[in-house]
Amino acid sequence: MKVTLERSALLKSLGHVHRVVERRTTIPILSNVLLSAGGGGLQLKATDLDLEVTETVPADVGKAGATTLPAHVLYEIVRKLPDGAQVSLESGTDGGQLQLRSGRSRFNLQSLPESDFPDLAAGDMSHKFKLPAGELKRLIDKTQFAISNEETRYYLNGVFMHVAEADGVSVLRAVATDGHRLARLETPAPAGAAGMPGVIVPRKAVAEVQKLIEEPDLEVGVELSATKIRFTLGEVVLTSKLIDGSFPDYGRVIPAHNDKFLTVERKDFADAVDRVSTISSERGRAVKLAVSEGKLVLSVTNPDSGSAVEELEVDYNASPLEIGFNARYLIDIANQLDGDTALFKLNDSGSPTIVQDREGASALYVLMPMRV
Repeated sequence: MKVTLERSALLKSLGHVHRVVERRTTIPILSNVLLSAGGGGLQLKATDLDLEVTETVPADVGKAGATTLPAHVLYEIVRKLPDGAQVSLESGTDGGQLQLRSGRSRFNLQSLPESDFPDLAAGDMSHKFKLPAGELKRLIDKTQFAISNEETRYYLNGVFMHVAEADGVSVLRAVATDGHRLARLETPAPAGAAGMPGVIVPRKAVAEVQKLIEEPDLEVGVELSATKIRFTLGEVVLTSKLIDGSFPDYGRVIPAHNDKFLTVERKDFADAVDRVSTISSERGRAVKLAVSEGKLVLSVTNPDSGSAVEELEVDYNASPLEIGFNARYLIDIANQLDGDTALFKLNDSGSPTIVQDREGASALYVLMPMRV
């Protein structure tokens, strides 16, 4: 194999693929990136057996061929080369080493044969559709914070994507929950999504797609089956296994009869929660909301460090109510809202609360209360 290409193109592509490679793995080939030269370009591929990313970059191919190199070492070498440099990659006939040349720099790198590199064969994809990158990024951005970190509840370790009916309109819905809070966002269902199976996209795949979306106007190709999903973003293709499990019936968690409406300035509220929670215990993180007509009192009492109180003007006309929440969860949700105000739909101190920008907003959050 002999190939020459721009350092900037190689670095950008390595930046996309090397993140998939686990730093600690018991299988040596999984530490490597597969380089395949041919057809006027260089294809890079990396995998951890659950997730695979490939990208093709323009290159001057002197001799077609393929080899694998340590992903993180290669990335660091290319990153440290000067801007504007040309990089030449040439492997010998024995296949055991590859020489990387750039300017006066020479690196001889140990390679492993490409025949050992695993292929995450996707098989047939039953559904295909396209989605604006900005919409896909929004579906991820607004929900991924609520993904559970509990490995025992593995079916909550991702974002659940499915097609549903909302007010007679077909929508593509993304849902994530960790049992304490739930995030749900929907967008009009794209052509081709009808009848798709409900799929749970793993946390790592969701995070990688989010990082790969650099141009919101780009169209993302989405292909999926019951076991795999593939995202095509320009020259980058990400294929991931799906979580094999059943996502809970989240509709039962979303309360339908919360009739006490509280409207508050979003930023003022988030800042006030942040201030009073400074003295809350790390374990509890509980903040009490005492709401009455036109007024919200936020308070925290910690036997070890004291108490804090802050008062806000709000729009509220129902009967007085006291309810407690985890301060960090309140701030997380407030930060997800796009508008200037936050609408809380309350019931009583023991029932879940709905939070939205406004009535009928496409993003909906549910928060479980805490005892305070």
